Amino acid sequence: MKQKKPHKSAFFSVEGNVIHVLGNLKINNTATFLNDIEIFFRANTSSDFSINLSGIEDLDSSGAMALHSLHQTAKRYHITLNLREASPETKNKLELFKPVNNKTLHPKKHEPFFYSLGDKALWILKEYIVTFFYLISDILYWSVRDIFNSKQRRKGEFVNQAVSIGVNALPIVASMAFIIGLVLALQSSSQLRNFGANIYIVDLTVIAMMAEMGPLITAILVAGRSGSAIAAEIATMKVTSEIDALKTMGLNPLRFVVVPKIYGSLITLPFLTILASISGIAGGALAAYLYLDITPEIFFNRMPEALYQKDIITSFIKSIVFALIIVITGTFFGFKVEEGAEGVGRSTTSSVVAAITLVIIADSILGLMFY
Repeated sequence: MKQKKPHKSAFFSVEGNVIHVLGNLKINNTATFLNDIEIFFRANTSSDFSINLSGIEDLDSSGAMALHSLHQTAKRYHITLNLREASPETKNKLELFKPVNNKTLHPKKHEPFFYSLGDKALWILKEYIVTFFYLISDILYWSVRDIFNSKQRRKGEFVNQAVSIGVNALPIVASMAFIIGLVLALQSSSQLRNFGANIYIVDLTVIAMMAEMGPLITAILVAGRSGSAIAAEIATMKVTSEIDALKTMGLNPLRFVVVPKIYGSLITLPFLTILASISGIAGGALAAYLYLDITPEIFFNRMPEALYQKDIITSFIKSIVFALIIVITGTFFGFKVEEGAEGVGRSTTSSVVAAITLVIIADSILGLMFY
């Protein structure tokens, strides 16, 4: 079949099945270029063309997008295109301004309930549980290794983290523990009074605060205060590409950012737990004095009989485990952030919820172990 006479254009010339693009292709002439080449495609019956880009002198983003769009234009006329012989500069610009392929959302297939349930469980296992345990192993490895390698630590960062996680949390932890100890003794006083067992308010308050409520209150408050801050900090660093910058400089983000937080929390959380327990016991002593006529002297003389070494050790071990859970959970959700600033807020919320949940689960397990 005889080919029609090609359309004349100032932007390209045709030799056989080869289209030579000429001159500059910029924002001020791309519309005319696309219009001329579409007229050319419409006027020809050949189904295969090569576009020679060696004649392009200058190309901007608009021209690069125009060249990429030629495939769609040619497809409408059942024509196959092949871009070739571009200069290195032209290739770089074409790669730089390459359009992103939009993902087509297909309607979901209706799957059986148990199939969907198993698929969801497998996704959670891979995306969260396995990744979480890998993160735990990495953090613990670098935490133990850096104990014996002080040259790799950031000077002063351990102190900064200890102040941020522990010292700054002292007022809220102590005040909340005092109130909870006061309410615990207050609610128990009426029942103990009925049986004439007023003195046992000391045993109840001391054991509850030292072995259970002290570590748990401290961990929940630190998870809400410092755990959220850790997740937000790491998430922001990832969104703003600071994590990638650390990797480019040859620094391990876990070692550089997370390990000092581990050290700070491990040192300060046991002390916070002790102070929370003391504050709670003080609150219980106040309630005992006001409602059961037990003087502070009687209360504190009774304490050595109610407090056992096992309760102190249990409190200490719980505080160590809770400190690890809070920092690791915040780190995990910080690194899982997506979708920019909105994702930072979402990951922060998720980290607090997950940290508190894991702390309560760990507290139940440790409570059964030390019962």
